[in-house]
Amino acid sequence: MEAVKWLLQTRAKCPNKYTVMINVILAEDHQSLIDGIKVFLEYEDDIKIIGEANDGEQLLELVRLKKPDVVLTDIRMPKMDGITATRYIKKEQPNCKIIAFSMFDQDVAVAQMQEAGASGYIMKNSSLKIVADAIRTVSKGGQYFDVSMKALPKSDSDMPLSKRELEILKLVGEGKTSQEIANLLYIGKTTVDTHRKNILKKLNLHGKTELLRYSVEKKYDF
Repeated sequence: MEAVKWLLQTRAKCPNKYTVMINVILAEDHQSLIDGIKVFLEYEDDIKIIGEANDGEQLLELVRLKKPDVVLTDIRMPKMDGITATRYIKKEQPNCKIIAFSMFDQDVAVAQMQEAGASGYIMKNSSLKIVADAIRTVSKGGQYFDVSMKALPKSDSDMPLSKRELEILKLVGEGKTSQEIANLLYIGKTTVDTHRKNILKKLNLHGKTELLRYSVEKKYDF
């Protein structure tokens, strides 16, 4: 650990009085991971760790007290998960930026965090440089997703889905195939496939994976 600190100190920049400080809270139930991130970020002259939490409830209390610029949070935590905590934080402090920090790269998890208001999603095995880059990016109003991920597209309000398309979208979210949807709605499979293509176009989605992710996480009020 001392060797790591020495290496980080040798590359540290001289503080600049004009540097805008980014205040960050870390939330992770494994303290060793928090400690590792803190050691790295300690020598970044524009990032300051102002708090740490080991569960979602503690995170929410800290955010209310310290009002950070950025929160880096695990998804699966005791007492309150990161998704729920993100919803509360964004409702109470909409200017606070959230980055999800997880071992899971599942589309559903990405979509859940983005739907809750997160601006970024990075993996726990990401390099510490990526962690710093993500913090800086979201603090400026941008989004930061690992290379294999991307933001969940939003629907085009000028092209609303029809009642039939909403029915099909709901069934897609339940994991139904086109043939199964056709059987349930008493229509042809070709008709279902046509509706699916129209849904993709209207929602600016690309392919089956994005459609499934959207249908699961959008939670239309059918």
